[in-house]
Amino acid sequence: MMERALTRRCAPTSPASGRGKWSSRLDLSSHIPSIVAAVITLSLALALPTQAEELVPYTIVGDGIPDSLTGSPGDAARGRALVLARTTTCILCHSGPFPETRFQGDLAPDLGGAGNRWSVSQLRLRLVDASRFNPETIMPSYYRNDGLVRVRRNFAGKPILSAAEIEDIVAFLATLRD
Repeated sequence: MMERALTRRCAPTSPASGRGKWSSRLDLSSHIPSIVAAVITLSLALALPTQAEELVPYTIVGDGIPDSLTGSPGDAARGRALVLARTTTCILCHSGPFPETRFQGDLAPDLGGAGNRWSVSQLRLRLVDASRFNPETIMPSYYRNDGLVRVRRNFAGKPILSAAEIEDIVAFLATLRD
């Protein structure tokens, strides 16, 4: 049996043909915010249904939530696992001191030094409801269930993360110091 090599010949196109020249690069720069929002929404939609409980009351003082949502500190090791889990989306947008993790995000602040930049109280509020700092943020409000749009049915009326998960992530982020 004779093998034949398949080759492709490309004829030059003229502007008059209306086809122009194909580019091997696709320019999506003007669509990045929409793409990021879609990726976050898709990631959350594909995540297993949350086991987060109903919201516990909390008090915002200044630019943070000073008291733990659970009444006790979180576990930093569990928080690290949550930050690096693609289903909670932190690592999709943020990067940090995680050399073992490939494909870290670059759309949001690097998490390295987060414990220096923000207090535990500020970190907690940023996770609970990031829109309090920036109404245009693409970061989800992880511990909020009202005033949201385009919420998947299995998430309706429930926070994305539980109070314990918020506390675990806060405990981990507080350890990230320069």
